[in-house]
Amino acid sequence: MILPALYIAATSRKGRGVFASEPLIKGTLIEVSPVIVMSKEDRILLDQTLLHDYIFLWGKNQLQCCVALGYLSLYNHDYQANCDYEMEFDEAIIRITTVRDVPKGEELCINYNGSWNDSRRVWFDKLSFP
Repeated sequence: MILPALYIAATSRKGRGVFASEPLIKGTLIEVSPVIVMSKEDRILLDQTLLHDYIFLWGKNQLQCCVALGYLSLYNHDYQANCDYEMEFDEAIIRITTVRDVPKGEELCINYNGSWNDSRRVWFDKLSFP
């Protein structure tokens, strides 16, 4: 399920991203994305490819990984994201929900650390590293 109000467009600094074509209220379920779950061994191989930047750690112990279908792999990172994601391991899906009101035209972002407001540095954030 992808909310019809979502669209993909170029961003000024991050390549492509997901945007809202209409205002969204806090708590709106905007996407339910099925995932393809892969093994720990597959993850080692994927970490050597461009797909490393698009996979999610998966499972209670995060030993597996997954590729999300739908728009999910195109949501960019923000330390104060306007969306949060929830993994449903038994159903092999990820749900994306807004955590605040989002105006029309705003890019929808998730925090790659797993919680919408987690300020820990992410692997690609070279500007924050000493």
